Order: sequence, then structure tokens, then C-alpha cells
Amino acid sequence: MIEVSPRGRDSASRAVADTLAAQLTALHFSAKIVRRDLAAEHLPHLDEITLPAISTKDPAEAERLKDAARQSDELIDELLESDLLVIATPMWNFGIPSALKAWIDLVVRPGRTFQYSNGGVLGLAKGKKAILVLASGGVFTEGPWRSWDFVEPYLRQILGFIGIVDVQTVRAEGMNIPLLATNAVPKANNAVLELSL
Repeated sequence: MIEVSPRGRDSASRAVADTLAAQLTALHFSAKIVRRDLAAEHLPHLDEITLPAISTKDPAEAERLKDAARQSDELIDELLESDLLVIATPMWNFGIPSALKAWIDLVVRPGRTFQYSNGGVLGLAKGKKAILVLASGGVFTEGPWRSWDFVEPYLRQILGFIGIVDVQTVRAEGMNIPLLATNAVPKANNAVLELSL
């Protein structure tokens, strides 16, 4: 479970993720839930050291840069060992927070989660499911702001790129709209109960 919001107990995405975790535990009592808090754990953004470390095809170079690739390796192993990926994130300025982008940049890696082939790209994380828990100040599932949502389409695209195409979404939306805010999390929690788990 990837959690992104720095708002702690005031976070709508975290509150709904808690409900989802409880539901998963109730349905699959032997399941192991791994929670990764990207607000507390500051992942590195790709830089002049990390980028070559995770993209080199030269074995000698890979060995030399293995320490710089260690975090990426750990995150990818965690993803590939899971059956279900949950991403709980707020929408910031119509997109994802940079902390989540840093995680994506470290796990979307050639030779590990995708590979190029004659037919294009082959995702290597197939057979997994994903649930997106999205929180937003406005309403983006309908109405005039629908086309401004760059969170769900992007996450679905990048997950599909690595082979995860079974994706469900739960939204706590309207968090900054007084008439909707008080019911946004309860409505999303009810939607969790309707997910195919």
C-alpha cells in the first residue's frame, strides 16, 4: 500500500486506505499488508547517479552503481511480490505529488517491470490488481472539471505500461466543497465495500 499524503490523520486518502486495509484483512486474514509512507520516506528523484544506476545494461557499470540502484531494487521486489497494489494519493494541482512520481520513476524500470520487444513494450508485472484511492478538493468524475483530472488517467496508463491492467478506483472528492466535504470520506468508505477484492 503506497500512501502519499503528508496530512496524517487529516488525510482523506489515508482514511479511506485504512478502511480498505481493514476490509482486506477481514476478507483475507492471512494476507500481509505492506504500507509504504512516501510522505515520511523521502525517495530520491532521478538524478545523475540514480538514472544510470537503474538503466545501465553494462554489468560492470551496474556493479559499480549497485548501491545507487538498491532502493529501486527494493521497491520493485516489493511490487513484484505483491498480488494487489494500493496507491492512496491526493490530487495536487490536477496531478500527482512529486513523492509518488519519484516512486513511479524508481519502479518503472527496463528489464525489471517492463521490456522492449519487437511488438513494442511488454509489461513484466502482469497478473496483479491495483486499487487507486484518490482524494481531491474538487469533483473530477463528472462536470466541468472532469477533463482536468490527470491523476487517474496517468496512473492507469503507467500501471498498464508495466502490465497491471486490472485497476479499480475509489474517490474521496469534493473535499474543498462545503456541501460535499462532510460526506466525501464516508461515501468513499462505502465504495470500498463494493470493490471486487
